[in-house]
Amino acid sequence: MTNSSIHESACENTHVVVEGMIPVGNPVVLDIPCGEGAFSKRLMDRGVEVHSADIVQADQAGNPRFQVANMNGTLPFNDGKFDGIVCIDGIEHIERQFDFVRECGRITKRGGFIIISTPNISSLRSRFRWLLTGFHTKCKTPLNEAKPHPSFHINMVSFPELRYILHTSGYTVDALASNRIKMVSWLYAVLVPLSFLNTLYWFRKEAKNDDLKVINRQVLGQMFSLPVLFGETLIVKAVKR
Repeated sequence: MTNSSIHESACENTHVVVEGMIPVGNPVVLDIPCGEGAFSKRLMDRGVEVHSADIVQADQAGNPRFQVANMNGTLPFNDGKFDGIVCIDGIEHIERQFDFVRECGRITKRGGFIIISTPNISSLRSRFRWLLTGFHTKCKTPLNEAKPHPSFHINMVSFPELRYILHTSGYTVDALASNRIKMVSWLYAVLVPLSFLNTLYWFRKEAKNDDLKVINRQVLGQMFSLPVLFGETLIVKAVKR
């Protein structure tokens, strides 16, 4: 079975970028939620020991290490089992994001990594849509309350929010990337100077102590990186302290 025979539910090029962020060697990796198993198959073909998990049994990669797991609850793995965890387009679907990331920290070795991809609502394009409609890109209209479904984006998360979740759960953001920058996104580059000056003003005004000054400088630089400003999907890699 080839990778192309399994549906990749993520946006174009996301799997390629995420794979490139996984360290070389033979890490033990958890792919959650694995969906039909396209990314798990990609890692299996590379010789990586990958464990797949999802709330439904949809795995088509034939991974003997597949387990059913609920990202809103306790994950069925021992402490420190994995060198790294990959969560491709999953965190925006769950209710308990803090609990999930802390569970990932529990089952990851010290110095291990987590890679999370999610629709980039911090991009200028998505923020402009929010200004005009109250809805972000990738979640453009109200969800169907009459028929809830696990595929719904019920908990869209911005970069500063995701960083806060990670940094308060024992991780440190190590790298930022995106699957791609669409041509239409460059049209919003004219908003960068105004956005930067306004953000800088408020960051400086609200920094009440030295800790906040350091954090604000870091977040400012990350917020105005190309992946965050213009990327379609935000991909964040963090390392467990």
